[in-house]
Amino acid sequence: MLATELAPGFLTRTCSFSTARLDSMRNRIRDGAHRIYRSAESPDVLPECEAEGLGWPRRVARAFRRVCEAETPVVLPGERILFTRTTPGIPPLYRDGEWKTLTGGSTLHELGPISNICADWGFVLGQGLLERRRVAMETASRPGHDERALEFLACAIETIDAVLALVDRYAETARKMGLTGLAAILEKVPGRPPETFHEALQALRILHAMVWLEGHYHVGLGRFDQYMWPYLEGDLESGRITLAGAEELLAEFFISLNKDSDLYPGVQQGDNGQTIMLGGVRHDGSPAVNELTAMAIRVALYTNMIDPKINLRISADTDLSLLGLAGELTRNGLGFPQYSNDEVVIPALVKHGYDLEDARDYTVAACWEFIIPGKGMEVVNTGAVSLPLAADKAIRQGLSADVGFEAILGRAADNIRERVFELADKYRRLLLPPAPYYSVLMEGCLENGRDLSRGLKYNNFGLHAAASANAADALAAVKRFVFDERSVTADELLEALDGNFENHESLRRRLTEDAPKVGNDEEADQLMVRLFEFVAEACEAIEDNGRGGKMRPGTGSAMYYIWLARGEPGDAAPPIGATAEGRKRGEFFSANLAPSPNAAIRGPIGVLQAFSRIDYGRICNGGPITMELSDLSFRDEDSIAKCALLVRTFAQLGCQQLQLNALNAETLLDAKRHPELHRNLIVRVWGWSGYFCELAPEYQDHVVARQLYGL
Repeated sequence: MLATELAPGFLTRTCSFSTARLDSMRNRIRDGAHRIYRSAESPDVLPECEAEGLGWPRRVARAFRRVCEAETPVVLPGERILFTRTTPGIPPLYRDGEWKTLTGGSTLHELGPISNICADWGFVLGQGLLERRRVAMETASRPGHDERALEFLACAIETIDAVLALVDRYAETARKMGLTGLAAILEKVPGRPPETFHEALQALRILHAMVWLEGHYHVGLGRFDQYMWPYLEGDLESGRITLAGAEELLAEFFISLNKDSDLYPGVQQGDNGQTIMLGGVRHDGSPAVNELTAMAIRVALYTNMIDPKINLRISADTDLSLLGLAGELTRNGLGFPQYSNDEVVIPALVKHGYDLEDARDYTVAACWEFIIPGKGMEVVNTGAVSLPLAADKAIRQGLSADVGFEAILGRAADNIRERVFELADKYRRLLLPPAPYYSVLMEGCLENGRDLSRGLKYNNFGLHAAASANAADALAAVKRFVFDERSVTADELLEALDGNFENHESLRRRLTEDAPKVGNDEEADQLMVRLFEFVAEACEAIEDNGRGGKMRPGTGSAMYYIWLARGEPGDAAPPIGATAEGRKRGEFFSANLAPSPNAAIRGPIGVLQAFSRIDYGRICNGGPITMELSDLSFRDEDSIAKCALLVRTFAQLGCQQLQLNALNAETLLDAKRHPELHRNLIVRVWGWSGYFCELAPEYQDHVVARQLYGL
């Protein structure tokens, strides 16, 4: 049963508006026509910061103001959702030597700025920036605040004023062009709360874009269909807008999110974290699906671009017609929606200390990690625990020492614990930069005079337990051939591994083709489960991460399926050599939860059953089961229905997350040969989707080589 009774037409699979104007807009963005408005460089703020002796928070606020002042209002033909970024980068706040002194002895997360969290967009839309400014002023006027709090509040007010001044210039530009309707909207929002769907979309576009201008990245949009629905519902009920008109506005908003993706940092183009979450339940546990849930899926199907990345919260009884609509996105090859199972995720979050109402409000970070909008300053990617490395070291050392298989597993557990503690110790030195504007968008920061970098309600860390299938398969092969059958000696296997299987091709084939594999053998599945138990035990032994939070283990791999196989940039860990499941040195691991590359698997249901064995109550940092389906699986309505049933089965089996990608190997190979013919070809990479021809060769090769299933 659908969570709510949807109005007629909302589960159709085609948009009802005229597409000519938006087709042109989408093509201009893909061609990069808007980039001609960009400045050659960003403003230099260092001289004035140094002359005035500004500290770090005030430098952040000053740079943000100068960037906003440097922005040139751009109104492109036919636009109704305005903002085009014209400053190409974020100015440095310190010279190299000063920066090293400021950050010496500390751990900076990734590139340094705060990332991978989510503002409470509904909260900010409901108040407007002018009210947020008033709150900051009122807090500052109350006695008892120290200098640090007063400085933060002054910086927050400076950033609010900078945004409002930029919006005023946009309104003035629109009015001079005779666009009085747009000017009136910009004269209202985001300073004051929106009242219409158009006003809310325009306010959100500006509020969201400004976070990037403060230097943050992986900026998600949270539970879009929940906080935006009241505005659309009011418009539809009053007759201010038609279904077609609402779709058209939403499509333009989605297209606008793709304007600046070349300026956003990430491992690859498209890895920008512009995710939205749909569906799920409300704070009280009642179903949250509404007409905007379906509309967002339908409009994403039309826009057919890499942003926003669509996530859908489901349960075992989610209506098949909604899952069928979602399956149309998969058919298009977009690699989304990514599915999260409320019946698994919410209890796991509660078990990890989240209030039930907050757990029900979860969204995802840039890829899949579970976070709470407006209430979490969580660092969800502190690094990876390489399960293949832990297993490989245990196997090599254990076989050399002539110990039993359980002793080898014990060594693997020790290796995992050592890596978990290493990451935990590293992040006890975490240094987060001031974020006065981002703090404006969070609940409690202005009210309490605390920059979000000092922490919010939830301050957990997350890590990825990567490439579990490869690790379990290696252990399973050793157990089967060395200990159970005794058909391979320890010396023979060690010699083969040390030599990268040179002169041991027959053994490598046995390990690859005849050994148990996760997804088709219960023993291998159980070894995978034990590896995750080792990870959970190590994380649970860390009672406080240094910021009053926990260490959350996950099942994803992010980019580590390549980095751990070939050497991680900037990490002391060397690449892993040949491994006992038959993998040669340099060959990739599987991404996220997926069988080892080239493993013979019975089919998608067997894979779901294997990964349903994991105790997700202990492993709750996210990480999807990743399946590549042949595009022939989506050839007709019956195939779409089978895809919907597969997703329902995923939920019924008690799995946590799922992402599906429809691929055609011949098309991918042709795109490598003739990229100019496939510039709009989109694929799922790990927790995000990108244009295939814009990926680095190693990521293209991994996508091409992935396991293909039929339905």
